[in-house]
Amino acid sequence: MKNRELYLALMNYEKVDRMPIIHWAGWPETRRRWLQEGLPEKVNEAEYFGAAPLNYPIDINLDLFPAFEKETLEETEEYRIFRQADGVIAQHWKKRDCIPHFVDFTIKGTEGQGWSEYKKRLQPDKKRIPADFYERIEKAKNADAVVSVFTASMIGWIRNWVGVENLAYIAYDNRELLKEMSDTITDLVLWSLDEILPKVKIDTAWGWEDICFKNGPLLSPDIFKEVAVPNYKRIADRLRAHGVKLYLVDCDGVVDALLPHWLEAGVNTIFPLEIGTWNADSAEYKKRFGRELRIFGGINKNEFGKGKAAIDAELKRRLPVMKEGGFVPLPDHLLPPDVSLDNYRYYLEALRKIRI
Repeated sequence: MKNRELYLALMNYEKVDRMPIIHWAGWPETRRRWLQEGLPEKVNEAEYFGAAPLNYPIDINLDLFPAFEKETLEETEEYRIFRQADGVIAQHWKKRDCIPHFVDFTIKGTEGQGWSEYKKRLQPDKKRIPADFYERIEKAKNADAVVSVFTASMIGWIRNWVGVENLAYIAYDNRELLKEMSDTITDLVLWSLDEILPKVKIDTAWGWEDICFKNGPLLSPDIFKEVAVPNYKRIADRLRAHGVKLYLVDCDGVVDALLPHWLEAGVNTIFPLEIGTWNADSAEYKKRFGRELRIFGGINKNEFGKGKAAIDAELKRRLPVMKEGGFVPLPDHLLPPDVSLDNYRYYLEALRKIRI
């Protein structure tokens, strides 16, 4: 069985004898270290490591269309402040890789001043379909990677557009606006699915949120259920109608409070299940939420920098959930720069040797 077949078999609790070998990536600092340690500069990393890439996306552009024009407001040797393609004004540093500092937002206040401009940019348009769309569909037939379709974000994009503080105010003072925003995104997603799903076999839908941190979600679970769950259900119903059984959401942080709502809505795969300072454990999550929950990730990235013995111990720790199924091993986020190229190669070889 190839990596794609192994992934699907594991997520469907079918019998396999080994794990798929899938490569995600490291932070930019990590790649710079690997280049110094022998990684060829112009190389496909997944091919270099003899692994499958994270996924093979068949996507239509769901971003703001057209995007906002980038406009520089201030620039020094250390940073640049500019309006991003998503309309947000942010400060980006030139000499370090980190999350930008958000300065101002185009959507303002609980009345959503500026939202109408975003809504115009979130409408279906055939020009959203990429030029290589049909070529990618043809190549998907032989891709040794999870063939995915992007399903956008019900809350996370809105948080980006309005800011964390204003999201909190809108959620309580103008719930109808929050619903309208989420509904608008969902309508666009459904249009894209109708363009894609009849044309190609999709293995998994791939959504994004990133609305949880080390203490839980940014948004009340009850409000999330009221606003986001109906839209997740609309998307899940469309996916199931075309035989797509796996629906993944990418969300970092402590996801416990939102997981029951995702499962209710038809989302059955969480990625990457960060272990973090709270020591999330994939086996415990599987025990709490049952076989309907699948996990893609759950290997502690922080062990990779500690040496080969630590890597062996981490894989041994996760072996029971590998054997159970509904779990595909992957580092629980981008690899940090303390991970040497040699240690990462050792991890991949150790994973290749596992038999279950």
